[in-house]
Amino acid sequence: MQGERRMATITPSRRVRRTPFSDGVEAAGVKAYTVYNHMLLPTMFESLEADAAHLKQNVQVWDVSCERQVSVRGPDALRLMRMVSPRDMGRMADDQCYYVPITDHRGGMLNDPVAIKLAQDHYWLSLADGDLLQFLLGIAVALGLEVEIEEPDVSPLAIQGPKADELMARVFGDVVRGIRFFRYKRVRFEDREFVVARSGWSKQGGFEIYVEGAEYGMPLWNRLMAAGEDLNVRAGCPNNIERIESGLLGYGSDMTRENTPYEAGLGRFCNSPDDFIGKTALAEQARNGPPRQIRPMVIDGEIGPCTRAWPLLAGGRRVGQIASAVFSPEFGVNVAIGMVDRSHWDPGTVIEVETEHGMRRATVQERFWR
Repeated sequence: MQGERRMATITPSRRVRRTPFSDGVEAAGVKAYTVYNHMLLPTMFESLEADAAHLKQNVQVWDVSCERQVSVRGPDALRLMRMVSPRDMGRMADDQCYYVPITDHRGGMLNDPVAIKLAQDHYWLSLADGDLLQFLLGIAVALGLEVEIEEPDVSPLAIQGPKADELMARVFGDVVRGIRFFRYKRVRFEDREFVVARSGWSKQGGFEIYVEGAEYGMPLWNRLMAAGEDLNVRAGCPNNIERIESGLLGYGSDMTRENTPYEAGLGRFCNSPDDFIGKTALAEQARNGPPRQIRPMVIDGEIGPCTRAWPLLAGGRRVGQIASAVFSPEFGVNVAIGMVDRSHWDPGTVIEVETEHGMRRATVQERFWR
């Protein structure tokens, strides 16, 4: 199409890290990458539409090594965890995973990792895109906390889709079928035990395998692919269509440091009784509500790719923005995630959206599509 802009390719370098599964990803025919936590993250294999349809019916193996871990270990590990998140970390069970917003002194979100409690004095934080290790290290050093903070050799591999349980049971045994949502078990692969959690960035069901030791990456990848051949297993990746339909937020896109957990619709995770960083700022929003908040939206007409924040306008005045939007073949509409001012966030409200391809009409929805 004349005038259509195409993104340039990524230049390989030491700063853009390959993963323990990159050989398998490339052999599977990956067509597109993004860079996430200084590491390659596949974004498409066949097409967004075909990848989404396959995910909803079968099972996929996702290289999500970019979800880098920060290991927090030592006598003051829980103290540090309580300081940096508004979630009550003291309630966490020994085999539990917690979604934990991390906030700054103004209540702005710095990251939204999943915390994994490995022991009373040892946690992993599975990161969204952002250099959180330095933030935690700075606090620990400044306060003289007795804690070690490092990035371990751990690379997550996600198994997602309705056939995920069957594939995982073939490789690890039926023990995985009993793993509850956001809980984990340690399961054996060859001579190593891995943490396996029932979690993942889709709503199709599945697991995340925390592969400890890069040398196990391709042996595990190959074992999964061989075991799932009759299940129509394929390499896949987080899919923009499915995740927007599901209302799964992307840190750095749908919310940033400019937004609080309440604005991101995550107020239920702000229940800590401790004096965490940002508590005063969040207390005000807990009392009075946020000035803006995440809302599902439908956009009329052709929209093209959403590669930047699209302003939402009412009477020429900006009342929010859309940072994620795509056409959903399943639902037959352009699904979108908006950050909308309180004055215009009620379901049914019609707003203009300024896309890269012209003005369009957007309507606030009551709920996400799944």
